[in-house]
Amino acid sequence: MCILCGQRLDDESGVTFGYIHKGLRLGNDEIVRLRSTDMKNLLRHKKLYLVLDLDHTLLNSTQLMHLTPDEEYLKGQSDSLQDVSRGSLFMLDFMHMMTKLRPFVRTFLKEASEMFEMYIYTMGDRPYALEMAKLLDPRREYFSDRVISRDDGTQKHQKGLDVVLGQESAVVILDDTENAWMKHKDNLILMERYHYFASSCHQFGYKCKSLSQLKSDESEPDGALASVLKALRQIHHMFFDELDCNLASRDVRQVLKTVQEEVLKGCKIVFSHVFPTNFPAESHPLWKMAEQLGATCSTETDLSVTHVVSTDAGTEKSRWAVKEKKFLVHPRWIEATNYLWQKQPEENFPVSQGKNQ
Repeated sequence: MCILCGQRLDDESGVTFGYIHKGLRLGNDEIVRLRSTDMKNLLRHKKLYLVLDLDHTLLNSTQLMHLTPDEEYLKGQSDSLQDVSRGSLFMLDFMHMMTKLRPFVRTFLKEASEMFEMYIYTMGDRPYALEMAKLLDPRREYFSDRVISRDDGTQKHQKGLDVVLGQESAVVILDDTENAWMKHKDNLILMERYHYFASSCHQFGYKCKSLSQLKSDESEPDGALASVLKALRQIHHMFFDELDCNLASRDVRQVLKTVQEEVLKGCKIVFSHVFPTNFPAESHPLWKMAEQLGATCSTETDLSVTHVVSTDAGTEKSRWAVKEKKFLVHPRWIEATNYLWQKQPEENFPVSQGKNQ
C-alpha cells in the first residue's frame, strides 16, 4: 500500500524511494502528483534539478591498499575529518579508503545550489554514498536526503530518473559515464573523468601517471567543474529568461541542445587519419560529437573548411591545412571542447608527424 495515498500496490506498480524513507514505495499516480507539485514550487524559485554523479565527477576514491609507493606521501597530507569543510583529501580508515575532492567542488556546489535542487546519484553502495555526501555537504545544505545509490535504482548497471522526484523536462545530469544513462542522454552533460589516484588511471587502462603521482591537480579556475558551472549558468539563464513559451512547458533538454550547438557554430571540420579505413565517417563518435557541438563535418577539403582534425601532420589533408592556413588540430581538441563546453585554443592541440613519415 502506498503510505502517502493509501492506494494498494501490486509488485509491478510504483517505485521504491528507500533513500527518502526506508520502505517508502509510491504509486505511479502519486509520483506524477508529487513531481507536478514539486516542479511548480521549484519553478517559482527559479530552480531546476541537477543530478550529480560522485566518482570521477565530483571526487576520486581509492582503496588504501591500492596506493602506489609514490602515493604513500598522501597519507601524511590528508585533512582532518573533524572539519571536512576545510579539506579536500581524506583518509577514511574505517572504510580502508582515501578520497580526493575535485578542485572547485565546494564553490561549484554552493553556486549550483542557487540554481538547482541537487541530487547525488552514484553506482556506489549506500554506505559509501552517504560518507561521500558527508564530505561534500557536511552541513546538509545541498542534498538533504537526496542521495541515491545503486541500491535504490530500478535497473541493474543503469541509472534512471524514475527514482528522482523531478520532472525529466527540468533535470540536468552531470556524469562521466554516458552509458549509465541510456534512457536519458538528452539530459546529460558528460564530464571529463577526474583521475587523481593511480588506481583510477589503471582502472580505465591509462598508462600515464596520475595527478597524485605527478604531485599535481586540476586547475581551480579552469578545471572541469568551473567550466561546467559556466555552462549551467547559461542553461539556467536561457531556460528562465530567454524562452518565450509558458514556463511549465519549457524543456531543459532542448536548452542543453541549443547551448551545446553554439560551441562550434561556424566551424567546418574535415577528419584525416582519425577513422579506420572504410569506416562510415558519419557514424564515428568524434564526427557525431562535433555535430552536436554545432560544427559542420565533411569528408572533403574546400576553402570553407576551418579545421582539419588529424593524428598525423604528414597526411595530404594535414599538409593542405598548413598550406591553406587552416587550423590543424588533434582529435583531443574536439573532446576537450565537448567536456568544457567552450571552444578550446587550437594551438594547445598540435598534431605531430606520423611514425612512418
